[in-house]
Amino acid sequence: MKTLKILKIGGNIIDDEAALTQFLFNFSKISGPKILVHGGGKLATKLAQQMLVEVNMIDGRRITDQDTLDIITMVYAGKINKNIVANLQANNCNSVGFSGADGNSVISEKRPIKEVDFGFVGDVIQVNTSTLELLLNNNITPIFCAITHDENGQLLNTNADTIASELAIEFTKKFKTELYYCFEINGVLENINDENSVIENINTTTYKTLIDQGIIVDGMLPKLNNCFHAISNKVTKVCIGKPDMLFKTNTVYTTIQE
Repeated sequence: MKTLKILKIGGNIIDDEAALTQFLFNFSKISGPKILVHGGGKLATKLAQQMLVEVNMIDGRRITDQDTLDIITMVYAGKINKNIVANLQANNCNSVGFSGADGNSVISEKRPIKEVDFGFVGDVIQVNTSTLELLLNNNITPIFCAITHDENGQLLNTNADTIASELAIEFTKKFKTELYYCFEINGVLENINDENSVIENINTTTYKTLIDQGIIVDGMLPKLNNCFHAISNKVTKVCIGKPDMLFKTNTVYTTIQE
C-alpha cells in the first residue's frame, strides 16, 4: 500500500513570501502522492479591513457573514490557492487547486446556532476521494483551500486543520496516510516562551494532563483534537512542527500517539 502525505500549512508561512517559496520548493520534492491544505485567515482579515468589512472573531474563530464569505472565497480559493499552484508548477510539481465543492470532495453542513451564530461556517460531514484518487494516481497534486460546500449551492468557511484531518482519515481506505501540521514553531511547547521546550511525544493520557496543567490552551486545543481524531481513525502518523520536520533529519517536532 502506498503512503500518502497530507500537509497543512498555517497563515504565518503563507504570509511570509520567502518562507512560502522555500516551503513550496521543498514540498515539490516530496516523492509519491501528496496533498497540501492551506488556510489564509490573516490575508483575509487584511483585505476585509481594506474593504471596510467588519471582522468579528469569537475565541479565535471567525464569524462568517455573507460579505466575509465573499472575501474569504476570493482570498482562499482565489489569490492564495492559485499562487500556490503557480509556484508549484514553476517547481515542476503538477497540481490542481481545490475547494470542497470541486469534485464534490468535501461536504459540510452549516454549523448549528447554539450560544453563537458563526454564520456561513461548515462542519465536515463527508469526504469523497474518487476524483482526488484519479489525480494522485496520475502524479497530480491536489491543493485544498479552507472552503467546502453543502451540496445545495452554498459555500462554507471550514477549518483547514479539520479538512486535513478528515482527508487523511478517508484516505486510509486506499493509502497509508501521514498527516503533518506545519507552522512557525517547532511543535507543541511545554513553555510558550521557550521555542526549544518541544514536547516530542503526546498520547491521550499526557494530553489530558497537559490540558489540566494549563500547558495546552487556546488555538492549540482544536489543532490537537484534530490530531487525535486522525490518529484514532487509522491515520499512520500525525506530527506538528516546522516544515523542516519533513526535510531535515535532525529536526525536533511533536508526534501524536494513541
